[in-house]
Amino acid sequence: MGAAADKLMALVADPERFTFSAHELRETQVAALDERFQERRAQIKLLGLRARDAGVERIARIEDVVPVLFPHTAYKSYPESYLMDERWDRLTKWLGTVSAHPVAGVSLDGVQHIDDWIARLADQGHFISCSSGTTGKSAMLIASRKDMEWSKVDTVNVFSWGSGVIPAQDRLIVGCAPVATVPKNATIAQAQYEAFANPEWPRWNYPVPPITVGSLTAMVVMRKKIADGTARPDEIAAFEQTSAERARLVADAVPATARFIIENRHRKLQLSGLWSGLWQVAKAVRDAGYGREDFDPDNSIYVGGGLKRAQLPVDYQEYVFDTFNIPADRHFQNYSMQELNSGMPKCRQGGRYHVPPWVIPILLDKSGDNPLTHGRGEQEGRAAFFDLSLDGRWGG
Repeated sequence: MGAAADKLMALVADPERFTFSAHELRETQVAALDERFQERRAQIKLLGLRARDAGVERIARIEDVVPVLFPHTAYKSYPESYLMDERWDRLTKWLGTVSAHPVAGVSLDGVQHIDDWIARLADQGHFISCSSGTTGKSAMLIASRKDMEWSKVDTVNVFSWGSGVIPAQDRLIVGCAPVATVPKNATIAQAQYEAFANPEWPRWNYPVPPITVGSLTAMVVMRKKIADGTARPDEIAAFEQTSAERARLVADAVPATARFIIENRHRKLQLSGLWSGLWQVAKAVRDAGYGREDFDPDNSIYVGGGLKRAQLPVDYQEYVFDTFNIPADRHFQNYSMQELNSGMPKCRQGGRYHVPPWVIPILLDKSGDNPLTHGRGEQEGRAAFFDLSLDGRWGG
């Protein structure tokens, strides 16, 4: 990866890694950016094209990398027909234009849907994490085995730093929401389990069918077809039946999760999920007659995101913390996204999110084309990031 990038990434387990100022890191970060650019421009076709068009030859300042940052739409740039017509050969070829490593020699025999395709690529060391948007297209974010190994280390270190929880295999991990079953999520969940869960205690499986990329894509595509009037009556009926069944399972999952937590209230718990799911489970626990005094005083909680448009009471956080007896220094919140390899944990002291040395934040104007000059104090702009830990694709 280069000496400068390796120097920054070697801080992954350093207890002081979040105390460095931007000024202290700047020279090494610029050198690392240029290392990654020189290495990847010949490997990633899309990066090479952007660099040529922008006339970028080297990275001498942080600002120099802005013209070769990828918009999130870069990973949705394949023709929609490849997915609709199940042209896995063409979709694989497109994937090679955004990958840092050759995507070749992948057998596509027997691949019938997108979940098959993703599994076949994973067998060859190409891991696809996807997110679906309102257009019906998934962002295909390719990662390598090296990225998967990094995520295992990073997730444990970041959670431990941000929560104060030592990875001592002394907790019962309880997920309070369904999670998309993409490779990165599965890798992180397994690493968390191995580090923090007592393997002799019962393992909780959230009682809702997994959210696969195929199911997400099918749902969004069908909504688009209904909106533009191309969906057949039988397709609409099947879609409505599937949606109703999933809604019933999600509703049933809340009391089931609450019962499991109540049955294991004497154990040290590590809860996880989005605020909406955590609040619903907390309410079910309260409605059953249980609360703070019934739970271990060293319980912890991992919140993976914001409200996601959920409508909750003003005191929803305090309600959840109080229900499960979560101490003030055991709340963990993390800012990240599928596009990044690393997390930015919320500080237990000042409440701000900390950026690790190998992730370089860049503030842009509203258009996203120009960097803003940043001095001291607060400033608002569009956020861009370069994650030096990314191996399978461009980090910017």
